[in-house]
Amino acid sequence: MSVRVVITGAGCVTPLGSDVHEFWHNLTEGRSGIGPIRLFDASRFPIRIAAEVHDWDLSQVGEDPARWENHPRQTRFAIGAAIQAVRSAELPLDRLDPLRFGVYLGCGETFPDLEELAASIAPAMQDGKFRARAFWVRALSAIDPQRAAYCEPHVPAQCLAALFNAQGPNMNCIAACVSSTQAIGEAAEIIRRGEADVMLAGGAHSLIHPLGIAGLHRLSVLTESNERNEKAMRPFDAQRDGFVVGEGGAIVVLERLDHALARHAEIWGELKGYASAHEAYHLTDTDPEGRAMAQCVRQALRQARLNRDDIDYINAHGTSTRLNDRVETVALKRALGPDVYRIPVSSTKSMLGHATTACGAIEFLAALLTVRTGVIPPTINYESPDPDCDLDYVPNAARTQRCLHVLSDNLGFGGQNAVLIVSRYEERSAMERGWLLPKESGAWRRLDAAQPQPSGPHRAPAPTRRTAVPSVTAE
Repeated sequence: MSVRVVITGAGCVTPLGSDVHEFWHNLTEGRSGIGPIRLFDASRFPIRIAAEVHDWDLSQVGEDPARWENHPRQTRFAIGAAIQAVRSAELPLDRLDPLRFGVYLGCGETFPDLEELAASIAPAMQDGKFRARAFWVRALSAIDPQRAAYCEPHVPAQCLAALFNAQGPNMNCIAACVSSTQAIGEAAEIIRRGEADVMLAGGAHSLIHPLGIAGLHRLSVLTESNERNEKAMRPFDAQRDGFVVGEGGAIVVLERLDHALARHAEIWGELKGYASAHEAYHLTDTDPEGRAMAQCVRQALRQARLNRDDIDYINAHGTSTRLNDRVETVALKRALGPDVYRIPVSSTKSMLGHATTACGAIEFLAALLTVRTGVIPPTINYESPDPDCDLDYVPNAARTQRCLHVLSDNLGFGGQNAVLIVSRYEERSAMERGWLLPKESGAWRRLDAAQPQPSGPHRAPAPTRRTAVPSVTAE
């Protein structure tokens, strides 16, 4: 029998809030985190808007900001989200086996300080030519080597390990926009393989930097509709013309079920399905047939032992580019068939912007909270239907609906795809209740129809305690 993996805590730092309560309230209210760029002077840039994290530092989670001032924003986001997650899970750090406590993140590239970089380049330009030796001589004195070392993508995972004495598996995934989705899925697989009992999983990133914005603009994926401001991000809308860059981070605590039950942990949900696949199609463009994403959905359903019609909501990648939204719609139709037309699909990027390697973790948190609360966040700025995008995109207002199983999917530059399925926790799994998958039909059926299917409580037996986020409200 497959090891069951549950979520027992979560934390986040996002443009819509720096804790789970604030994030979820603003997301379900349909508020936008997009506005003028403040992190640098973008007045002469063609892109002047982003979804930034404002008015936040690590003091809000009890850390001394000075201790981390030389680290890039993504490391600080990861630390802030992880501290929240560990606290909400009430992990007994002094009693955990550190060798069975690991970290798996999806954090991406960061960029050097431009003033330091410019100070190194200027002396190297002589007579219109770049003199490498002059650059290195100047760079050795101008660039802080410690700060440069902190820019490596694997550093946030190492910092979390040191902070919580997590001596188990420690990895970072870089797969563009799929990074943190894959990190969460692979962290669950580590637990299933018996290599850890508890994993901190998720991701953080910020590309709101002159070089980051310039690079994405060169790829022609960003909207230049600066005057639209908070209405610029328009997933699945006929007038969409690109995405707005976001930033932030989200971390969840994944735990082996019996480990969580033994310590009377509050169970937020169960990670039932995960799959990844590569298109092998193009360096940046997406396969127009969506075959890899469709395969991911099918494989994740199989691991979760669910039928297509069991999915109650899909948190879509929904980047607001002409290509992605059309292909994602095609892929969902290919994987789910006619059932897809009854499933609500929304893009929370419409409010959060595209947080690049961190987007999957933030969206998985939204999927988890949908399972817990029965509230489906909307796709805002949806005004003009696109004939190529004809699903139910939950336009402009949240919806209340009982959700037992929620799917979150992401597509990344380079062709990587990944899918996660999070479900309401039940005491007994489908296999334990007598469900099997006949090869000839590909659909799950009940072998013992007379056997009851208890819904079970949504947490392990435990004394009364604080609830981290609201429990299910929609039936």
